[in-house]
Parts: sequence; structure tokens; C-alpha cells
Amino acid sequence: MSTVGRRPTSTPRELTRAGDRVSFLYLERCTIHRDDNAITATDAAGVTHVPSATIGTLLLGPGTRVTHQAMALLGECGAGVTWVGEFGVRFYTGGRALTRSSGLIEAQATAWANRRTRLEVARAMYRLRFPDQDPAGHSRQELLSMEGHRLKECYRRESARTGVPWRRRDYHRDNFSAGDPPNQAITAAAQCMYGVAHSVVSALGCSPGLGFVHSGHERSFVLDVADLYKTDVAIPAAFDAASEGAEDVASRTRRALRDRINETRLLDRCVRDIKNLLHYTGTRETTETDQDRMSLHSDGDTHVESGRNYGTDEPIW
Repeated sequence: MSTVGRRPTSTPRELTRAGDRVSFLYLERCTIHRDDNAITATDAAGVTHVPSATIGTLLLGPGTRVTHQAMALLGECGAGVTWVGEFGVRFYTGGRALTRSSGLIEAQATAWANRRTRLEVARAMYRLRFPDQDPAGHSRQELLSMEGHRLKECYRRESARTGVPWRRRDYHRDNFSAGDPPNQAITAAAQCMYGVAHSVVSALGCSPGLGFVHSGHERSFVLDVADLYKTDVAIPAAFDAASEGAEDVASRTRRALRDRINETRLLDRCVRDIKNLLHYTGTRETTETDQDRMSLHSDGDTHVESGRNYGTDEPIW
């Protein structure tokens, strides 16, 4: 049996940081395989090679097939892989953290487990959305109302800027074509933003399910993060795409959003915002740990070296 890539697993130091990666790559109607440390996309036009370590999220649309070797490589490189349905309405994902440290997920869990600190993080998220307003002292219901008014104003503003007629947000989960062009574009942009946010959350080793604004869903924190950039990144790109006509609006939205994400270095901003929101004070870059650092909890919240049998004070292995 032939094998591919007989080389040791990449260490985090060898990988591209989450903030430096291409935001997302959308593929459809092709076969994804592996060639050494690149993935290949083969379709009627030929074979395209893409360095796997530079991908943030790989969006797999209708008609795609992916090999086990390609998935193994993407997992090793910490790239998010998302299967999307027709027009990107459905969203499924998987991934692997770039870091071997549990520092960020412990900071996230600590903030989430306490009702007071959970509200503080939620307010900090709204503070990022409303830089001209102070959300301190507002209840969660008041914050939700502020967010609703902000979105309505954003839709009106982008409609006036682009000349695209706007009535209201109309999302059809099972029928993408039922919406008008701006609604289709907003839906397509939202799915891409969820993929990008999920890839960064996973790459940093955070829990997608421990949200501070959203709750009760396996991707609550992903939705929290994606919403931070809805009005200044996703919605403007959607209206730009819709302004060019109704034909093929979903693919135009993805291209416009990808360009906007890369131009604004959104992945860097996303990594920085997550660390600030969780008050993460780790001194080392989370993707530059060269070896596993495993310890054991002892009394007084102290940590002791793992790999030892403390009954005999001898190594376990």
C-alpha cells in the first residue's frame, strides 16, 4: 500500500499562526486530496495546489469529495473544515486546536462559570459593538434591545450607501432562494463568518459551546465572536455583492467578504479580541509551544509534574 508524506507531525512552531492565515477557502464540485504538505483540488479545469498550513477554514460546498489523507493533513495543521449545503445555508464543522496549552479554555471556563463575570464579558462584547456607548449598568434585555436597533440602523445605512432596496431581514432556513438578493447575501455572509469564527475559536483551544451572549448551543461562543464583526465586515460586504445584481449573489458575497476580511486583517483582530475578552495573560504565543506541558493538580491549587507515580515517587512509564 502506498503512503503519502512520511514526515513527523508538525509542531505548533512550524505552523502559520491563526491570525496570519487565509480567512477561508470555498470549494465545490471537486475532489480534495493530499500532495505532501499541500491539499489539491481536482476538477474539470485541472489540479490546484494549496499549502494546507495557510488555510483558516476550508468550506466544502456541494459536489465535493475529500480523502482521508487530506483530512489527516488538515487536522494536523489545525485548519477548520466546514461542510456547507447548497448556497452555504447549512453549516457543519470540525477542527483541531493549534495550541497544546489549555490556558485560554481555562480562562473562558472560569469567566463563564460565574454569573457576574459572564455578564462582564457579555458587556465587554457589547462595548466592542458600541464603541460610542457604555453598556455598564444595562441589563441583558436592554443590551439585546440595543443590538436590535443597531442592526436595523446598519441595514438602513447600507441600503442607502449601495442603493439596494431593503424591507426587512427575511431568513428562510430551508429555502435560500426564497429571500431577495440582499437577504441571500446576508445569509451567505453569516455562514462564512461562522466558519471563520469557529476556526479561530478552535485554533486557540477555546470551547465553541461556552457562550456569553448566546447560550444553549454547541457553537454559542462562535456566534458571540462572529457577531462582533457583523456590522462593519459582514453586512457591508453582503450589500456590496447584492448591489451587483441577483445573479450568483452567494458566490459574489463570499469573494467580497474574503477580500474584506483579508484587507482588514480580521483574523488578527479576532485573536486579539478573544484574548482581551477572556483576560488571558499568557506571555507566550499560544501557537508556539514546542512540547506538551502536562501537570497534575495537587493541594492548594498547586501543580506538580505529571508522568510520575506519587505513591512510589518513580516514573509511571
